[in-house]
Amino acid sequence: MLPRHVQRLGRDWITHWNGSQLLTLNSPVSSCMRWAGHSPPWASFPLPISADFSANWRFPPVFGPWRQFQNYNWHLDNYTQSCCFHLPNPSMKSEGEEPLTKKRRLSGQDDTSSPEQETNLSNQKGVSCLSVAQNEEKHSSKKGTIKRHWEYFCQQSKTMKIAKNKGSDQSNTGSDATFDFTVMSYNILSQNLLEDNSHLYKHCRQRLLFWTYRFPNILQEIKELDADVLCLQEVQEDHYRTEIKSSLESLGYHCEYKMRTGRKPDGCAICFKTSKFSLISSNPVEFFRRDIPLLDRDNVGLVLLLQPRFHCKASAAICIANTHLLYNPRRGDIKLTQLAMLLAEIASVAPQKHGSFCPVIICGDFNSVPGSPLYRFIKEGKLNYEGLAIGKVSGQEQFPRGQRILSIPIWPKKLGISQNCVYEIKQQQKEENAGEKLEAAKPDNPQEIVIASEKLSSKLRHHFKLSSVYSHYFPETGIPEVTTCHSRSAVTVDYIFYSAANDDTAAQPGAEDSFCGGLKLLGRLALLTEKDLWTVNGLPNENNSSDHLPLLAEFRLIER
Repeated sequence: MLPRHVQRLGRDWITHWNGSQLLTLNSPVSSCMRWAGHSPPWASFPLPISADFSANWRFPPVFGPWRQFQNYNWHLDNYTQSCCFHLPNPSMKSEGEEPLTKKRRLSGQDDTSSPEQETNLSNQKGVSCLSVAQNEEKHSSKKGTIKRHWEYFCQQSKTMKIAKNKGSDQSNTGSDATFDFTVMSYNILSQNLLEDNSHLYKHCRQRLLFWTYRFPNILQEIKELDADVLCLQEVQEDHYRTEIKSSLESLGYHCEYKMRTGRKPDGCAICFKTSKFSLISSNPVEFFRRDIPLLDRDNVGLVLLLQPRFHCKASAAICIANTHLLYNPRRGDIKLTQLAMLLAEIASVAPQKHGSFCPVIICGDFNSVPGSPLYRFIKEGKLNYEGLAIGKVSGQEQFPRGQRILSIPIWPKKLGISQNCVYEIKQQQKEENAGEKLEAAKPDNPQEIVIASEKLSSKLRHHFKLSSVYSHYFPETGIPEVTTCHSRSAVTVDYIFYSAANDDTAAQPGAEDSFCGGLKLLGRLALLTEKDLWTVNGLPNENNSSDHLPLLAEFRLIER
């Protein structure tokens, strides 16, 4: 019921209008606002109305500001271009155009959003967020969705995937010596970090940034992609404890989690389907060391040793590692040290008989771009960092501030990790076993040994032959692939590295094969370009609720 003074105003207005003026009530000028339901009761007395006058009575916008009536059951109509006003689109004018906030950023203008529009996420009620998400499920369409296609590297993989979708059991198909499985790496964007870095998401509508809206979308993505192993980053501890873990367990996953050691309440999780794997060991890695000033950051890693089911050899194992390295572009020394610590843990978990390693998969957000020194070190197994500026290690900044050079060695000896990225105890055991050979090959001049050791001290090495699932550039155009896209940047920082088998045609040339068998890349979920992502207003958006894309690959375990 409208207030009495509004009813009186309505009566006066109708009394003074003649029949010809009433015909304009159904014109486009007044179609911006409409009474929800039927005509108001105070307009039901006889009036001279044309025969084609719409039963859906419309109220012309002659009263004061819209805000005075927004609580009285009015709503906006689906107006056309001839309407009396248009609301500005906060994201994009057209599907192929960049959002206005990004245009302002590129042109050097500041964002002019009012404080009223920039509502504080933490002050919103959880119930209202949930209702928005539920309403969105009912009324949203997939119009703004970008479809990612699956890229196969062999026809047999495509056939096997079709058979899997039809419900066939892998234990009864193919050779007993093969084992196919899928791995996903996904930074799901911690809600705490989202709110602490809200300037990265100015291009997003606020309702899309609530956790109660985002989590159902993320869970739906995980369900649809249906990976056998999930490597998740930025998993907030309270959300993991209350909903993420239980939701994934209901989908058949076993979950292992490692929270960061500092004040940031997120961490890394590895989840695997119990129908495909059994857990041999779980090994968390903390990069913070109280007694080493260099390692004052709270990033973590997690290394699992899994045993495949439906396999002929009981000794078969796969090592899965997950991490989220430090973001700071100007601390390449910390990034390299954290990576060395993760590699050392993998080297202690993955050894098999005769000095070889089981197949290894390393997933995560490495906060480093393709072609950077850190990226090359992972793929090539070696890095000479002599004279390398700290700010150039990750390649995140094209013109890094500060040119401080990496120290030699980067980390102190008391860390207990050698330049070969293994724990010193294991390194000493290897040296003792090979002591006689080293003694026999010892040169006559001891000064040569000192010089050689000084030259080798700036060289990092690791023992894994690793390839990247993704090539990082589209071969037809040379345009970069993108794994993260927000208001500040659109780059690749997420990776899946794997130890390739000798016959893997998708693998890149690497170090000497030291693995017991290996992994063959069968296929991958294609990535997108920055332009593709901005057609749906970047990330997060209505259907993709993280600022990162999930990476997904299918492998086949090959044994010697």
